[in-house]
Amino acid sequence: MHLLITGATGFVMSVLGRTWLATHPGAHLTVLDIAPLDEAATRYFAPVTERLHVIVADLTRPESWRDALERAGITHIVHGATITPISRGTLSEARREPEAEQPARIIEVNTMGTVALLEWARAQRKIERFVYVSSGAVYKEHGPDRPGEPLPEDGYVMPRRLYGISKLASELISERYGGLFGLSTVSVRPASVYGTMDRVTASRNFRHVPNRIAHAAIEGRGPLKVNSLDGVGDYIHAEDVADAILGLLAAPRLAHSVYNIGSGTTSSVRDFVAWAAEKIPGFEAEVVPAAGADLVQDPALKDGMWGAYDISRIQAETGWRPRAVRHAFQAYMDWLSQPR
Repeated sequence: MHLLITGATGFVMSVLGRTWLATHPGAHLTVLDIAPLDEAATRYFAPVTERLHVIVADLTRPESWRDALERAGITHIVHGATITPISRGTLSEARREPEAEQPARIIEVNTMGTVALLEWARAQRKIERFVYVSSGAVYKEHGPDRPGEPLPEDGYVMPRRLYGISKLASELISERYGGLFGLSTVSVRPASVYGTMDRVTASRNFRHVPNRIAHAAIEGRGPLKVNSLDGVGDYIHAEDVADAILGLLAAPRLAHSVYNIGSGTTSSVRDFVAWAAEKIPGFEAEVVPAAGADLVQDPALKDGMWGAYDISRIQAETGWRPRAVRHAFQAYMDWLSQPR
Protein backbone atom coordinates (compact mmCIF):
# COMPACT_ATOMS: atom_id res chain seq x y z
CA MET A 1 0.00 0.00 0.00
CA HIS A 2 1.13 3.52 -0.77
CA LEU A 3 -0.55 6.53 0.83
CA LEU A 4 -0.37 10.04 -0.58
CA ILE A 5 -0.97 12.81 1.97
CA THR A 6 -1.07 16.44 0.93
CA GLY A 7 -0.01 18.89 3.61
CA ALA A 8 1.90 16.35 5.69
CA THR A 9 4.89 18.53 6.53
CA GLY A 10 2.54 20.50 8.81
CA PHE A 11 0.49 19.53 11.86
CA VAL A 12 -2.32 16.98 11.74
CA MET A 13 -1.33 15.39 8.46
CA SER A 14 2.22 14.75 9.66
CA VAL A 15 0.78 12.81 12.59
CA LEU A 16 -1.41 10.85 10.20
CA GLY A 17 1.58 10.08 7.99
CA ARG A 18 3.74 8.72 10.76
CA THR A 19 0.80 6.77 12.23
CA TRP A 20 0.16 5.20 8.82
CA LEU A 21 3.77 4.06 8.51
CA ALA A 22 3.84 2.76 12.09
CA THR A 23 0.57 0.87 11.58
CA HIS A 24 1.51 -0.58 8.17
CA PRO A 25 5.16 -1.76 8.37
CA GLY A 26 5.32 -2.69 4.68
CA ALA A 27 3.61 0.43 3.37
CA HIS A 28 4.99 3.64 1.92
CA LEU A 29 4.10 7.30 2.26
CA THR A 30 4.41 10.11 -0.24
CA VAL A 31 3.99 13.65 1.06
CA LEU A 32 3.02 16.45 -1.30
CA ASP A 33 3.44 19.87 0.25
CA ILE A 34 4.51 23.34 -0.74
CA ALA A 35 6.93 23.38 2.20
CA PRO A 36 9.79 20.94 2.84
CA LEU A 37 10.19 19.12 6.13
CA ASP A 38 11.24 21.59 8.80
CA GLU A 39 13.49 20.63 11.69
CA ALA A 40 10.60 19.39 13.84
CA ALA A 41 9.11 17.28 11.04
CA THR A 42 12.51 15.85 10.12
CA ARG A 43 13.01 14.64 13.70
CA TYR A 44 9.45 13.34 13.86
CA PHE A 45 9.74 11.25 10.69
CA ALA A 46 13.31 10.08 11.36
CA PRO A 47 12.35 6.53 12.52
CA VAL A 48 10.41 5.86 9.28
CA THR A 49 12.28 7.97 6.75
CA GLU A 50 13.28 5.01 4.58
CA ARG A 51 9.61 4.61 3.56
CA LEU A 52 8.93 8.31 3.18
CA HIS A 53 9.13 10.37 -0.01
CA VAL A 54 8.54 14.12 0.04
CA ILE A 55 7.55 16.09 -3.05
CA VAL A 56 7.88 19.83 -2.55
CA ALA A 57 5.49 21.44 -5.01
CA ASP A 58 2.49 23.76 -5.31
CA LEU A 59 -0.70 21.68 -5.33
CA THR A 60 -2.38 24.19 -7.64
CA ARG A 61 0.31 23.57 -10.29
CA PRO A 62 -0.12 19.89 -11.29
CA GLU A 63 2.74 20.09 -13.77
CA SER A 64 5.09 20.41 -10.79
CA TRP A 65 4.06 17.10 -9.17
CA ARG A 66 2.06 14.99 -11.60
CA ASP A 67 4.95 13.00 -13.09
CA ALA A 68 6.42 12.16 -9.68
CA LEU A 69 3.07 10.79 -8.47
CA GLU A 70 2.59 8.72 -11.61
CA ARG A 71 5.73 6.75 -10.71
CA ALA A 72 4.76 6.22 -7.06
CA GLY A 73 1.92 3.71 -7.42
CA ILE A 74 -0.44 5.50 -5.03
CA THR A 75 -3.27 3.38 -3.59
CA HIS A 76 -4.82 5.75 -1.01
CA ILE A 77 -5.10 9.53 -0.77
CA VAL A 78 -5.73 11.86 2.16
CA HIS A 79 -6.00 15.45 1.01
CA GLY A 80 -5.21 17.74 3.92
CA ALA A 81 -3.28 20.62 2.31
CA THR A 82 -4.99 23.87 3.19
CA ILE A 83 -4.55 27.47 4.19
CA THR A 84 -6.06 28.01 7.64
CA PRO A 85 -6.77 31.73 8.13
CA ILE A 86 -8.33 31.53 11.60
CA SER A 87 -7.88 34.02 14.41
CA ARG A 88 -9.21 33.15 17.85
CA GLY A 89 -7.39 32.96 21.16
CA THR A 90 -6.24 36.46 22.11
CA LEU A 91 -8.02 39.79 21.86
CA SER A 92 -5.65 41.09 19.17
CA GLU A 93 -6.20 37.94 17.09
CA ALA A 94 -9.95 38.16 17.50
CA ARG A 95 -9.94 41.67 16.02
CA ARG A 96 -8.07 40.57 12.88
CA GLU A 97 -9.60 39.29 9.67
CA PRO A 98 -6.76 37.16 8.29
CA GLU A 99 -8.91 36.17 5.31
CA ALA A 100 -8.58 39.73 4.03
CA GLU A 101 -4.84 39.30 3.57
CA GLN A 102 -5.04 36.72 0.77
CA PRO A 103 -8.65 35.82 -0.10
CA ALA A 104 -7.97 34.65 -3.64
CA ARG A 105 -5.11 32.38 -2.52
CA ILE A 106 -7.35 30.78 0.11
CA ILE A 107 -9.89 29.82 -2.55
CA GLU A 108 -7.18 28.78 -5.00
CA VAL A 109 -5.48 26.39 -2.58
CA ASN A 110 -8.45 25.16 -0.57
CA THR A 111 -10.82 24.60 -3.47
CA MET A 112 -8.93 24.55 -6.77
CA GLY A 113 -6.14 22.55 -5.16
CA THR A 114 -8.76 19.90 -4.41
CA VAL A 115 -9.93 19.96 -8.01
CA ALA A 116 -6.37 19.56 -9.27
CA LEU A 117 -5.79 16.50 -7.09
CA LEU A 118 -9.14 14.94 -8.02
CA GLU A 119 -8.38 15.48 -11.69
CA TRP A 120 -5.21 13.47 -11.24
CA ALA A 121 -6.84 10.81 -9.05
CA ARG A 122 -9.72 10.11 -11.42
CA ALA A 123 -7.29 8.92 -14.09
CA GLN A 124 -5.59 6.43 -11.76
CA ARG A 125 -6.67 2.79 -11.55
CA LYS A 126 -5.21 1.81 -8.17
CA ILE A 127 -6.85 4.41 -5.90
CA GLU A 128 -8.88 2.58 -3.27
CA ARG A 129 -10.06 5.62 -1.29
CA PHE A 130 -9.82 9.41 -1.39
CA VAL A 131 -10.31 11.14 1.97
CA TYR A 132 -10.86 14.89 1.95
CA VAL A 133 -10.02 16.63 5.22
CA SER A 134 -12.67 19.28 5.73
CA SER A 135 -13.43 21.17 8.95
CA GLY A 136 -16.08 21.97 11.53
CA ALA A 137 -15.85 25.49 10.09
CA VAL A 138 -18.54 24.42 7.59
CA TYR A 139 -21.14 24.43 10.38
CA LYS A 140 -23.36 27.23 11.65
CA GLU A 141 -22.47 28.96 14.88
CA HIS A 142 -25.70 27.61 16.32
CA GLY A 143 -26.69 23.99 16.10
CA PRO A 144 -29.38 21.68 17.49
CA ASP A 145 -32.32 23.24 19.28
CA ARG A 146 -31.53 21.49 22.56
CA PRO A 147 -28.47 23.05 24.25
CA GLY A 148 -25.61 20.59 24.60
CA GLU A 149 -26.93 18.19 21.96
CA PRO A 150 -24.02 16.94 19.80
CA LEU A 151 -23.87 18.41 16.31
CA PRO A 152 -24.73 15.86 13.59
CA GLU A 153 -23.24 15.77 10.11
CA ASP A 154 -26.60 16.40 8.41
CA GLY A 155 -28.01 19.92 8.63
CA TYR A 156 -26.62 22.99 10.40
CA VAL A 157 -24.18 23.62 7.54
CA MET A 158 -23.84 27.28 6.56
CA PRO A 159 -20.28 28.64 6.49
CA ARG A 160 -19.87 32.41 6.43
CA ARG A 161 -16.09 32.72 6.15
CA LEU A 162 -13.88 31.89 3.20
CA TYR A 163 -12.18 29.02 5.02
CA GLY A 164 -15.45 27.22 5.74
CA ILE A 165 -16.89 28.11 2.34
CA SER A 166 -13.86 26.65 0.56
CA LYS A 167 -14.01 23.53 2.72
CA LEU A 168 -17.70 22.89 2.04
CA ALA A 169 -17.18 23.46 -1.68
CA SER A 170 -14.40 20.87 -1.69
CA GLU A 171 -16.56 18.36 0.18
CA LEU A 172 -19.25 18.63 -2.48
CA ILE A 173 -16.75 18.58 -5.34
CA SER A 174 -15.07 15.46 -3.93
CA GLU A 175 -18.40 13.69 -3.58
CA ARG A 176 -19.41 14.57 -7.13
CA TYR A 177 -16.09 13.43 -8.60
CA GLY A 178 -16.57 10.16 -6.76
CA GLY A 179 -19.97 9.67 -8.35
CA LEU A 180 -18.85 10.69 -11.82
CA PHE A 181 -15.64 8.67 -11.99
CA GLY A 182 -16.14 5.73 -9.62
CA LEU A 183 -13.79 7.01 -6.92
CA SER A 184 -14.45 6.02 -3.33
CA THR A 185 -14.47 9.52 -1.81
CA VAL A 186 -15.29 10.61 1.73
CA SER A 187 -14.88 13.81 3.75
CA VAL A 188 -14.07 14.25 7.42
CA ARG A 189 -14.90 17.23 9.64
CA PRO A 190 -12.50 17.37 12.59
CA ALA A 191 -13.47 19.44 15.60
CA SER A 192 -10.78 21.56 17.32
CA VAL A 193 -7.51 19.66 16.94
CA TYR A 194 -4.40 20.00 19.10
CA GLY A 195 -1.56 17.69 20.04
CA THR A 196 1.64 16.21 18.66
CA MET A 197 3.39 18.42 16.08
CA ASP A 198 1.08 21.39 16.80
CA ARG A 199 3.25 24.36 15.87
CA VAL A 200 3.35 27.47 13.71
CA THR A 201 3.79 26.72 10.00
CA ALA A 202 3.57 28.76 6.82
CA SER A 203 -0.07 27.78 6.29
CA ARG A 204 -1.29 27.67 9.91
CA ASN A 205 -0.67 30.00 12.83
CA PHE A 206 -3.32 29.10 15.36
CA ARG A 207 -3.24 27.48 18.78
CA HIS A 208 -6.30 25.94 20.40
CA VAL A 209 -7.01 26.14 24.14
CA PRO A 210 -5.29 22.83 25.08
CA ASN A 211 -2.10 23.90 23.29
CA ARG A 212 -1.94 27.26 25.05
CA ILE A 213 -2.69 25.85 28.49
CA ALA A 214 -0.26 22.93 28.15
CA HIS A 215 2.58 25.22 27.06
CA ALA A 216 1.86 27.72 29.83
CA ALA A 217 1.89 25.01 32.48
CA ILE A 218 5.05 23.26 31.27
CA GLU A 219 6.92 26.54 30.78
CA GLY A 220 5.97 27.73 34.27
CA ARG A 221 3.99 30.71 33.00
CA GLY A 222 1.39 31.18 35.68
CA PRO A 223 -1.05 32.18 36.63
CA LEU A 224 -2.42 32.07 33.09
CA LYS A 225 -4.54 35.15 32.49
CA VAL A 226 -7.93 34.28 30.96
CA ASN A 227 -11.07 36.32 30.42
CA SER A 228 -13.31 33.37 31.36
CA LEU A 229 -13.00 29.82 32.62
CA ASP A 230 -16.29 28.84 30.99
CA GLY A 231 -15.40 28.88 27.29
CA VAL A 232 -15.83 25.40 25.79
CA GLY A 233 -14.99 23.40 22.70
CA ASP A 234 -14.86 19.86 21.38
CA TYR A 235 -11.11 19.29 21.52
CA ILE A 236 -9.54 16.23 19.89
CA HIS A 237 -5.91 15.08 19.92
CA ALA A 238 -4.21 14.79 16.51
CA GLU A 239 -3.30 11.17 17.19
CA ASP A 240 -6.98 10.32 17.71
CA VAL A 241 -7.81 12.11 14.44
CA ALA A 242 -5.15 10.02 12.69
CA ASP A 243 -6.61 6.79 14.04
CA ALA A 244 -10.08 7.86 12.88
CA ILE A 245 -8.90 8.59 9.35
CA LEU A 246 -7.02 5.29 9.18
CA GLY A 247 -10.26 3.57 10.11
CA LEU A 248 -12.01 5.24 7.19
CA LEU A 249 -9.18 4.33 4.82
CA ALA A 250 -9.46 0.68 5.82
CA ALA A 251 -13.26 0.30 5.86
CA PRO A 252 -14.43 -1.99 3.03
CA ARG A 253 -17.39 0.29 2.37
CA LEU A 254 -18.80 3.48 3.82
CA ALA A 255 -22.45 4.42 4.08
CA HIS A 256 -22.02 8.18 4.18
CA SER A 257 -20.11 10.90 2.37
CA VAL A 258 -19.00 12.85 5.46
CA TYR A 259 -18.00 12.01 9.04
CA ASN A 260 -17.39 14.11 12.14
CA ILE A 261 -14.20 13.48 14.11
CA GLY A 262 -14.18 14.82 17.65
CA SER A 263 -14.25 13.84 21.28
CA GLY A 264 -18.04 13.92 21.24
CA THR A 265 -18.17 16.20 24.27
CA THR A 266 -17.22 19.70 25.33
CA SER A 267 -14.44 20.61 27.73
CA SER A 268 -13.93 24.03 29.29
CA VAL A 269 -10.94 26.22 30.00
CA ARG A 270 -11.54 25.36 33.66
CA ASP A 271 -11.27 21.63 32.85
CA PHE A 272 -7.95 22.00 31.05
CA VAL A 273 -6.46 24.18 33.78
CA ALA A 274 -7.40 21.55 36.36
CA TRP A 275 -5.96 18.72 34.27
CA ALA A 276 -2.75 20.68 33.74
CA ALA A 277 -2.50 21.29 37.48
CA GLU A 278 -2.62 17.53 38.06
CA LYS A 279 0.63 17.30 36.08
CA ILE A 280 2.16 20.61 37.20
CA PRO A 281 1.06 21.23 40.81
CA GLY A 282 0.45 24.90 41.52
CA PHE A 283 -0.50 25.83 37.99
CA GLU A 284 -3.61 27.99 37.92
CA ALA A 285 -5.53 30.57 35.91
CA GLU A 286 -6.55 34.09 36.84
CA VAL A 287 -9.67 35.69 35.39
CA VAL A 288 -8.94 39.21 34.09
CA PRO A 289 -10.58 41.60 31.60
CA ALA A 290 -10.20 40.47 27.99
CA ALA A 291 -7.85 43.35 27.15
CA GLY A 292 -5.23 41.92 29.53
CA ALA A 293 -5.83 38.21 28.96
CA ASP A 294 -3.40 35.71 27.44
CA LEU A 295 -6.35 33.53 26.42
CA VAL A 296 -9.67 34.95 25.26
CA GLN A 297 -12.76 32.77 24.85
CA ASP A 298 -16.42 33.69 24.41
CA PRO A 299 -18.34 31.70 27.05
CA ALA A 300 -21.58 32.23 25.09
CA LEU A 301 -20.34 30.00 22.24
CA LYS A 302 -21.49 26.58 23.42
CA ASP A 303 -23.26 24.93 20.50
CA GLY A 304 -23.08 24.68 16.72
CA MET A 305 -19.50 24.60 15.46
CA TRP A 306 -18.31 25.55 18.97
CA GLY A 307 -20.10 22.70 20.76
CA ALA A 308 -19.83 18.92 20.89
CA TYR A 309 -19.70 16.98 17.62
CA ASP A 310 -21.82 13.86 17.12
CA ILE A 311 -19.36 11.02 16.42
CA SER A 312 -21.82 8.13 16.47
CA ARG A 313 -21.63 7.71 12.68
CA ILE A 314 -17.89 6.99 12.50
CA GLN A 315 -18.02 4.93 15.68
CA ALA A 316 -20.72 2.68 14.28
CA GLU A 317 -19.03 2.14 10.92
CA THR A 318 -15.37 1.79 11.90
CA GLY A 319 -15.33 1.00 15.63
CA TRP A 320 -13.10 4.03 16.29
CA ARG A 321 -13.21 5.57 19.75
CA PRO A 322 -11.35 8.70 20.90
CA ARG A 323 -9.44 8.69 24.15
CA ALA A 324 -10.94 10.47 27.13
CA VAL A 325 -10.14 14.18 26.78
CA ARG A 326 -8.28 14.35 30.09
CA HIS A 327 -6.11 11.36 29.19
CA ALA A 328 -5.31 12.68 25.70
CA PHE A 329 -4.48 16.17 27.02
CA GLN A 330 -2.13 14.87 29.68
CA ALA A 331 -0.46 12.61 27.10
CA TYR A 332 0.16 15.76 25.05
CA MET A 333 1.74 17.42 28.08
CA ASP A 334 3.99 14.38 28.47
CA TRP A 335 5.01 14.65 24.80
CA LEU A 336 5.78 18.35 25.16
CA SER A 337 7.95 17.61 28.19
CA GLN A 338 10.15 15.16 26.32
CA PRO A 339 13.52 16.45 25.02
CA ARG A 340 13.60 16.79 21.24
